[in-house]
Amino acid sequence: MIKFGSKRERLEKRILVGVQECLEMLGRNSNAVEPLPIILHCIGNVMNSLVFGVSYAENDPMWKWLQQLQDEGLKYIGVTGILNFLPILRFIPKFKKPMNFLMEGKMKSHEYYHTIILDRMKKRKSFPGDDENYLADNIIDSFLDEKERRGEGDKGFYNTTQFHHLLGDMFGAGLDTTMTTLRWFVLFMAANSGAQKRVQAELDSVVGSRLPTLEDLPLLPYTEAALAETQRIRSVVPVGIPHGALAATTFAGYHIPKGTMIMPLQWAVHMDPNQWPEPERFSPERFLTTEGQFNRPESFIPFQTGKRMCVGEELARMMLFLFGSAIIQKFNITAPDNIDIDLEGECGFTLAPKPQKLIFIPRV
Repeated sequence: MIKFGSKRERLEKRILVGVQECLEMLGRNSNAVEPLPIILHCIGNVMNSLVFGVSYAENDPMWKWLQQLQDEGLKYIGVTGILNFLPILRFIPKFKKPMNFLMEGKMKSHEYYHTIILDRMKKRKSFPGDDENYLADNIIDSFLDEKERRGEGDKGFYNTTQFHHLLGDMFGAGLDTTMTTLRWFVLFMAANSGAQKRVQAELDSVVGSRLPTLEDLPLLPYTEAALAETQRIRSVVPVGIPHGALAATTFAGYHIPKGTMIMPLQWAVHMDPNQWPEPERFSPERFLTTEGQFNRPESFIPFQTGKRMCVGEELARMMLFLFGSAIIQKFNITAPDNIDIDLEGECGFTLAPKPQKLIFIPRV
């Protein structure tokens, strides 16, 4: 997940495999379709490749089960969020069902992760680390390489349970936030035909008929601005991720003791009218300078900020641009007749759009 070099080019090619499949699947439907299953499958397979070194056919039973587990699990994580602050509530019957589901789902998914790890270990024996045909291109291989490099003397630094949690965290966080942002982008493009046409005109002018690439991004300021405005107006993690105070401090007149859990309210920052006039209005122009170049204000923090900001920021930016620009380039997106697009969303672990169908009309 770097900004320059051959590794970035290899990563782009792997993402574009998912982009091509997404365009093909969207193009199959002449009627209105809910894009969630298609986006989930295609972005999910990119993450499967990067995390586990595997990919699945569209109707693979194991992949369908993993998708269902991901979807239900994220809903229950939203329901049980209060337990982070008041753990004693886990004994209340209301929370028993979601907690049981989450714990059983974790156990079953970790068992499956272990079978993938064992399979990767077998394949690695056929391609030793010094073999030119071997390339550690996923998190499992990279973890195993580092484990071998450290040797037995560093065994206390990691264990199998941590390995399983690492895989689950990277897959789940990378899939859900990127997928949800892309769904919002598609909805806001459908709801704002003027912005959609402007993105298409820019893509037509710079890219033409080929697929957009990362090299095109600096030449597509309005497209980048439309993606950024989507991230601002619908923060997919509106309450942010918990942090902790390493030392006692005072902020805005409030005393914060050491060890206090801190929740950064990302929604408040992105919807502050002092920073963003008419914050409920979708306006990509907020991110453009008077010369028409892309500008990233300091108050725009979709990946949070500081040393503990999102580790996957660069990957997410790459996937959002490659998927989002290609979909808008290839299709005119509208709502079915007499149907209003719902832009309110539902808040679980993330703020996600409500299920709704759209029409994807191939552009000539």
